[in-house]
Amino acid sequence: MYMEISELVRDNIRRLKPYSSARNEFKGEASVFLDANENPMNTPYNRYPDPLQQSLKAKIAALKHVRPAQIMLGVGSDEPIDLAIRIFCEPTHDNIVAIEPTYGMYRVCADINNVEYRQVLLNQDYTFNAEHLLAATDAHTKLIFLCSPNNPTGNLLRRNEITKILTVFKGIVVIDEAYIDFSSEKSWLTELDNFPNIIVLQTFSKAWGMASVRCGMAFASEEIISYFNKVKYPYNLNLLTQNFVNEQLNYENRTREWVAMLVSQRSELAKQLVTLPMVEKIYPSDANFLLVKVPDANVLYNQLVERGIVVRNRNNISLCLGCLRITVGTKAENEVLLNALREIGGVETRDHLMDEGNFTAADNSAETQKGNNLATDAFDEKQNGVIACEDQSLEKIVKTFADERKAIVRRTTKETDIFISLDLDGTGKTDISTGIGFFDHLLDQIGRHSGMDLTVNAKGDLYIDEHHTIEDTAIALGEALLKALGSKRGIERYGFCLPMDDCLCSVAIDFGGRAWLVFDASFNREKIGDMPTEMIMHFFKSLSDAAKMNLNIKAEGENEHHKAEGIFKALARSIKMAVKRDPNNNELPSTKGLL
Repeated sequence: MYMEISELVRDNIRRLKPYSSARNEFKGEASVFLDANENPMNTPYNRYPDPLQQSLKAKIAALKHVRPAQIMLGVGSDEPIDLAIRIFCEPTHDNIVAIEPTYGMYRVCADINNVEYRQVLLNQDYTFNAEHLLAATDAHTKLIFLCSPNNPTGNLLRRNEITKILTVFKGIVVIDEAYIDFSSEKSWLTELDNFPNIIVLQTFSKAWGMASVRCGMAFASEEIISYFNKVKYPYNLNLLTQNFVNEQLNYENRTREWVAMLVSQRSELAKQLVTLPMVEKIYPSDANFLLVKVPDANVLYNQLVERGIVVRNRNNISLCLGCLRITVGTKAENEVLLNALREIGGVETRDHLMDEGNFTAADNSAETQKGNNLATDAFDEKQNGVIACEDQSLEKIVKTFADERKAIVRRTTKETDIFISLDLDGTGKTDISTGIGFFDHLLDQIGRHSGMDLTVNAKGDLYIDEHHTIEDTAIALGEALLKALGSKRGIERYGFCLPMDDCLCSVAIDFGGRAWLVFDASFNREKIGDMPTEMIMHFFKSLSDAAKMNLNIKAEGENEHHKAEGIFKALARSIKMAVKRDPNNNELPSTKGLL
């Protein structure tokens, strides 16, 4: 049924004698390398990297449940896309068939290689018919490209239709799974041994958060991979990339948490977008983005750009007239987008939402298929007003809720842009991103151990120093606490002592309105992780000033990590105790009657 792979490969590629690098020729262990004209100084970067990335492939193989010989690693997924065309397609003679709309690099690579590119339009609902696609092929069609979940539409392509293509088509079928981690569907990697003509592409750019690292994966039969290795440049993946990806693979659970968060935010973003009058339709998505139809995509795109928000304008793509592609960001980033759209569209009315009824939920769950009830519920949730700070350039309150136990604060300076949201009566959910790993860890402790939901999204001039980012985050967090506490009626006001292994950390707190800090803790290390220890005291000073609270902090112990973490945990427990509110008590916790 299937053609031999060698019969599909271009004659010159089949005959090609690949470049033999020094590292390819040598097998075994050595202590002296005098073979590759390398500089003997600056170890290990003076040496050419493993051209076949054996160590990294072994780790990926275990993760993906494939054999190392079934893996080719490239500079992003774009390299294997280009290589597949160069291996199988004779310029000016062969052709490629692909769905439309889809990822634009398929056509770009085809054009670069002077190979005819044939497009087959999807159906109006973005599904495709195998017979229609096969009808566009001929004896010179060597490759079919299928992106699933598809970009920019976001939907999975029907598995039974892909199976028909794999079964009938005698050429190579490339299935691009860049977004498969955000879908509940199983990967086509499970079918590698069943279909000798399949190439599956995946990437570390999306779910793994390593777009700038540029590492993509192609999975196929050992024979196809051997041709990839024959044609690719010898040292296509540098040592820094190999080592970094290898290290990141140790944090698979963290990646799963990221994916779960983004899938949840995808649903939440869709529920909020659907309430806006300007949104005509939200297409179902199994990726980390939403395709959203609006009356005038060009105008709305420019309006968002003017506010510093960049989405992707897909208005000029087939079947995507009037559409913007919106990547799902953090909760804070999504809120910035939503606030901008509300500002652009003006204040919605309940009558508009109830009369239109022209929205589609962005996923297939029952929760997002509630029609008008969904719009009404989301509308009710957002009828909480907008309060702007007088100084828009420095300390802008983007939104506060009628319930004063919640607050969202944005603080922007020339050095930083800080966005914080919190809910004192949350469940300890956190979404922290500051660019400083250990600082993220410490802020995460505040949310989890205080029981409040906490989102922190900080962008600062880390290329200069960590100081501004940490300081301004503390100020914004203090402002958010102060705002959320509101009148402070009924709260406990005071709050905690926490042992952590070898350390004893105590944090006493008073939300009485007077800023004061006592800090009795010393650190012998200049940094813990990537956070300067000198900034720990500075963080609490800025926090206490902004929140107008009294902090008395003491910590002792041998382990610097535990000491810092213990202080932040004790702070969190102290906050939890101090902000606790008695629903039957509306009095100020003060004998003076004033805070």
